[in-house]
Amino acid sequence: MKENVGTVDRTLRVVIGMSLLLAGWFGGSGVLIVIGAVLLFTGAFSFCPIYSALGKNTVEGPDPRGH
Repeated sequence: MKENVGTVDRTLRVVIGMSLLLAGWFGGSGVLIVIGAVLLFTGAFSFCPIYSALGKNTVEGPDPRGH
């Protein structure tokens, strides 16, 4: 798995993911727990399968495709 989630994107995913996870846990919403967990894991591993399928990359630095 090649990283495709940049620093800002990663930080937002972790913060929002934790918030949704906690809101779902204390509010009893399984949907929020699942969404929060997905955001948390994609932020933690810097990889998003949806970004990969769409060819999107938010990692800073030179474009790996040479564009």
